[in-house]
Amino acid sequence: MSTTLPADEDVAGAASAPGPEGHAAIEGRSPWLLAWQRLRRDRVAMVALVVIVLIVLLAVLAPLVATLTGHPVDEQYRQTGLTPDGLPTAPSSQFWLGTDDLGRDILVRIAYGARISLIVGLFATLITVVIGVVIGLAAGFLGGVVDTVLARLIDVVLSVPFLLVAIALVSITGPSLVVTIVVIGFFSWASVARIVRGQVLSLREREFVEAARSLGASDARIMFVDILPNVLAPVIVYTSLLIPVVIVVEATLSFLGLGLPPPTADWGGMISESQNYYTTAWWFVVFPGLALLVTTLAFNLFGDGVRDAFDPRSEQLVAASRSGRRRRRDRSAGEAAPGTPPTGIHPDDGARRDDRQARP
Repeated sequence: MSTTLPADEDVAGAASAPGPEGHAAIEGRSPWLLAWQRLRRDRVAMVALVVIVLIVLLAVLAPLVATLTGHPVDEQYRQTGLTPDGLPTAPSSQFWLGTDDLGRDILVRIAYGARISLIVGLFATLITVVIGVVIGLAAGFLGGVVDTVLARLIDVVLSVPFLLVAIALVSITGPSLVVTIVVIGFFSWASVARIVRGQVLSLREREFVEAARSLGASDARIMFVDILPNVLAPVIVYTSLLIPVVIVVEATLSFLGLGLPPPTADWGGMISESQNYYTTAWWFVVFPGLALLVTTLAFNLFGDGVRDAFDPRSEQLVAASRSGRRRRRDRSAGEAAPGTPPTGIHPDDGARRDDRQARP
């Protein structure tokens, strides 16, 4: 079920040319279309989306980057990629972003590292969302003992120090791509479940749910066919903001030596390998760090835009707050302007006082 705000300029219906009976035809627009229209007007979110697309293209076309530069991802160029002292070489026409401590091309390794970051970010987030949505739906809709048990389980998972547990599990099982994805996904679903549970609790007593029950629909059908579409908006918003968090967690594990084993190209691993070259080879740490920073910042800005698109009231509150501050600032400037009498004092009060003093 969809609701529209009176103050929103994107009213869910646009008047078109008059019909054969002289009445204006109303063209309805879904909440998804309205959200997309708001998102398109958000320039920051659109720029962030373009950056995300470019990063995805860089990851997909990583073999092409290696072909264009003529440097395979794991090839060590110790003769041309290292100085006589054994230090990485600076950016040049041969190595556009310089080389690492083994003489490998940093640009090529960043392109291949984007693959790892995006794969872990997307698949771990997918696992998180699937588990969280299922548990949240069950807890909110079934209620009773099921809700109590699942709610306590959510609290337990949220109280677990995630990074410490992830480090312990990866240390026990050994670093691999699958282990990293599963560990991150399994310990990140509780927040999604709590969001979905709260939404379902407010929806399960609505008329459309009662109508589905009266028609003999099963609980599973009501949860996944009737209720789930109504809770997708907050799930999508949370998902867009969760991806950069997962990417940073994966980079953190790699930085601590618990990521993918060498020689796999990984942004966190590249930053870890550059620890001894901060002063002698700045490009070794700066470019992988910039890749991680730009990626996470782009996803965060896009996630903020998605949140504002699905919740236009937040944008209206911000606009109202800015308008209020502007009015107060204008009022203060008017009161402080030269020649303007203080508030509550009439301009003729001084002249009247002088006249009274001049009388005998």
